[in-house]
Amino acid sequence: MRSFAFYPQLAFLSATALLATAQQEPRDLTQLLESNQNLSEFTTLLTSYGDIYANLSFQTGITILAPNNDAFNKIPYSSLGPAFEANQSELVRSVLQYHILPGLHLSDSYNGTFVFDKTWLQDASYTNVTGGQVVGGVQQAGPVNVFTSGLGTRSTLVTPDLRFIGGIVHVIDTFLIPPQNFIQTVPQFNLTAAGGAIEKASLSSYVNTRPDVTLFVPANTAFQAIGETLELMPSEQLQRILNYHVVNGSTVGYSANLPNGTTLRTRTGQNLTITFASNSLFVNQARVIQQDLLLTNGVMHVIDNFLDPDAPSVTANPEIGTAAPLIQGISLSENVVPFTSFLPTSVTSFETGSAIPTSSFGVDDIGRGPGVTGTSSTSTSSTRASSTKQSAAAKRRLSPIILMAGLLGALC
Repeated sequence: MRSFAFYPQLAFLSATALLATAQQEPRDLTQLLESNQNLSEFTTLLTSYGDIYANLSFQTGITILAPNNDAFNKIPYSSLGPAFEANQSELVRSVLQYHILPGLHLSDSYNGTFVFDKTWLQDASYTNVTGGQVVGGVQQAGPVNVFTSGLGTRSTLVTPDLRFIGGIVHVIDTFLIPPQNFIQTVPQFNLTAAGGAIEKASLSSYVNTRPDVTLFVPANTAFQAIGETLELMPSEQLQRILNYHVVNGSTVGYSANLPNGTTLRTRTGQNLTITFASNSLFVNQARVIQQDLLLTNGVMHVIDNFLDPDAPSVTANPEIGTAAPLIQGISLSENVVPFTSFLPTSVTSFETGSAIPTSSFGVDDIGRGPGVTGTSSTSTSSTRASSTKQSAAAKRRLSPIILMAGLLGALC
């Protein structure tokens, strides 16, 4: 039998064909992650949660938003820093679950309109949205795909559509942050008056925990326009006005779910009317100036004016920048923001991470699944060492390319 050495062209063509065939073979998730060095930190984190990693291996039609190594370098400067620093295992687990989306969401499926996709984050300790917490996705000029998450965090898609047997991986440059509750979120968007008013009116428990809530939140300037009157109101009257800004429907009112003419039933039993005109979204007469700020239990939209339960039929006038307040009152000076003093102190310093309710999170070591025992003093390095062993084991598996190369060597 003649060796391939007598037919160098045939040997070359055979090697090329075999190599191409091997490269076209679908990769499993392990192979995909191991072949992308900029995902080494994510690989370490994911494989340390053996149950999640194993579950992914059996999924079909899944999308993973994988933070690259640069994203891990940003963690100490984000609100996730304390959780990672303290090895809060269950909180970090929820963060990881928030990066996994059921279904295939290819990069070209996004356009200029926000969509809100469900994630694997369904634990009631961290979310109260039916069907799982969502992440926003949109395509902006460039085109550049951006994902939005809690506290207005923006994550840019840097490497799209990496395919593996069970789905796709999108590489992003910043961690998604699971949404926080209303009181924790308002300082991030300078909505301190609304947060303080909700606290004073004893409504914080409701707006923080009610499932699938939609809030229309007046900006600080709206409070300042009638602030003195609001501060002097009896508690019951303030509650009524604020409840008219709360929609507790069966579905969360993301902007994509609010077409022109939509009516929403508020907590007072009265309706709000959505208008889309002159490229702006309005609720009654108030203009929505910031949309789709995600919360643990729903969403909030910032509006430029108060809604008046005594004038529910008033409609929008798109020709006016900001309509005159319907609730008559005495304005405050620009440097006076009412109700802010009612906010909990820890919330006002949320930027430092002090508002994260650490007492509600497990303090087990990152990577330990349910039922695994151990002490909370084990360092993160031990977790990474364990993960490194798993990675080494994966690397020891011969790939189809190596097998083909060995076969060709034997024939020649």
